[in-house]
Amino acid sequence: MKFLGNVAATIVGLFVFCLLFLFGIVFISAVFNDDSESTLVKKNSVIELDLAEIENDYGGKYKDPLMTFFSDNDEIGLTDVLNAITSAKTDENIKGISIVNSHSLLGMAQSKTLRDALEDFKKSGKFIMAYSNSYSQKEYYLNSVAHTIYLNPVGNMDFKGLSSEILFFKDLQEKSGIKMEVIRHGKYKSAVEPFLDNKMSEANREQIEALLTSIWNTVVTDISKSRNIAISQLNTIANNLQARTPLLAKQNKLIDVIAYEDQYHDAVKKALKVKKDEDYHRISIENYTKKILLDKEFEETDDAIAILYAQGEIQSGEGDVNTIGELSMNRSLQEARKDKNIKAIVLRIDSPGGNALTSDLIWREIELTKKTKPVVVSMGNYAASGGYYIACNANQIFAEKNTITGSIGVFGILPNFNQLATKIGIDAEQVKTHPNASEYSPFVPLDDTFKAVTTENVEHIYNTFVAHVAQGRKMTFAQVDAIAQGRVWTGSDALKIGLIDKIGSLDDAIKAAATLAKTKKYSTKSFPEFEKSFDAMFNELPFGQSKTAFIKEEIGIENYKIIQQIKRMQARKGIQAILPYEISIQ
Repeated sequence: MKFLGNVAATIVGLFVFCLLFLFGIVFISAVFNDDSESTLVKKNSVIELDLAEIENDYGGKYKDPLMTFFSDNDEIGLTDVLNAITSAKTDENIKGISIVNSHSLLGMAQSKTLRDALEDFKKSGKFIMAYSNSYSQKEYYLNSVAHTIYLNPVGNMDFKGLSSEILFFKDLQEKSGIKMEVIRHGKYKSAVEPFLDNKMSEANREQIEALLTSIWNTVVTDISKSRNIAISQLNTIANNLQARTPLLAKQNKLIDVIAYEDQYHDAVKKALKVKKDEDYHRISIENYTKKILLDKEFEETDDAIAILYAQGEIQSGEGDVNTIGELSMNRSLQEARKDKNIKAIVLRIDSPGGNALTSDLIWREIELTKKTKPVVVSMGNYAASGGYYIACNANQIFAEKNTITGSIGVFGILPNFNQLATKIGIDAEQVKTHPNASEYSPFVPLDDTFKAVTTENVEHIYNTFVAHVAQGRKMTFAQVDAIAQGRVWTGSDALKIGLIDKIGSLDDAIKAAATLAKTKKYSTKSFPEFEKSFDAMFNELPFGQSKTAFIKEEIGIENYKIIQQIKRMQARKGIQAILPYEISIQ
């Protein structure tokens, strides 16, 4: 036995030695690898704006630097990109920005924020040029900011307005025997409507039409200013599909030039005064952003504004760059409170909501933080349901015009297989010491007492939610209840009804926080820093990794997102305060 123990110890020792040796080689390689060439900005350079790998506002970081080092994210978020574009305005080496065949996973509010930054960049007198083989509606919205827009001769353009489709499962439940028992508060809480009916309610149709109309108005207003086309004319073009071919798109002034990509690059050379047979200097937005981050690493001031990013669904636990957990969020709020150099907190929210209890735990920590330092909220693509729950008690709330917010409502869904089980010959019997001792079982009909108690719990959470909003927004319970009921609003409409204070960007929210904190010279500090185990990190190493990268490559990003959506639905536990449906606008 002792011999076997010695052998085992030797094997373990060799394994640990090899592992540490590997870490050392990778670490030394990274430290001494010369990345200066990729981030070098030569004279007369152009930034290539490709955001295919940028999805979140915040790239994320870990408390342990080793975890960050071996993580598969580059710690670059859209916020970093926006700061880099601002820096490029005054960078004498940068002459313009080129957008070629852009495809991004950014939401509509993020796209507007980026578009606004590009509009600001144009004030420098530098050019923005765009080319694509084809334009989706969302990508055209971003590209329309360019001075000159190119489209491939056999390309196409989507410009037809917005739509939304919802599937209904009431008849499927009856035929299959799988029933979703629904308990909700809020006539607009349409997440559960597909299980209750086989057609859309008037209340749901009303809110979706209002939502799409508000978002579309923001889109065409911005395009109208950039392209100098009347909004009425843009709507006519959309109604009649008058941008479906390159020729029609040019005739209607949505694009400027019909050309191939090589001709586009020749035009860029001409703008830079580079000879046709020579190449021009390009730097990707990611590499330029890394350079700016390195340059600003040592720019610190006595005063700081903490930016706390809340991204993804709200779930219990630590959370990560794509999930909001109370452990990382509340730990970050506590650290910001205790740090004497941090004068205010900006909570940047991009979330459709999620677990109601977790939302309340974060709300409470914000309530405690407000007693010592100002808290300002900046809403991104979404700050709905639980996302609004954690925003409602801030000192000030900013949102973009096309932010999706509100959805103040609560629901619960209980899958029930009793009819299906009976059909296939499965029967369930329960033995209990007290009438209500058993947990909910999907194999027996929903018990009236259990339903009543769960409904009572849903009502309690809804009333608590509305009370928090009323307190935070200085409204009466009745006033909030009238605009709540699970209804979804855009930022533009939320401003009118008092759910937010101002339309503005993250930068606007930071400035407001600085004003509340009475500081003029300040730096920013990003939170949260996630705590991660070695095992989790090990799975992300090149050889253990990237099951994520592998799956994305094999099935495609869109299919991967569907799988992630299913996983999130399976992970939801407890009563939910979440956006009623997932909105993807193109």
